[in-house]
Amino acid sequence: MSQEGIDAKFWERADAVIKLANEQGTTIENSKVSASLLYGVARFNAFVTATSYDDGAKLKIDKEEALDYFAAEYRKMLSENLDDYIENFGVYIKGEAPKR
Repeated sequence: MSQEGIDAKFWERADAVIKLANEQGTTIENSKVSASLLYGVARFNAFVTATSYDDGAKLKIDKEEALDYFAAEYRKMLSENLDDYIENFGVYIKGEAPKR
């Protein structure tokens, strides 16, 4: 993910969400935690988007633009994180020592 435009607290906020997800994953399946996170981020992004409008009619007109934006951002972030897991699979998943 490009570091440009990311404020100093970005990683702290992301880590807090990941920590909560990891805690929830100790008592239920990670797939269920993932589904809840996906719903939560969708709901929050709908709220953030809606609050930038004066009325629902304009939001309805721009709905597809918002969907395209958030879908593209999610795809980019997921791709970058999958690449990281591919590169570090042994360390992250198998608990191997990092290669130097």
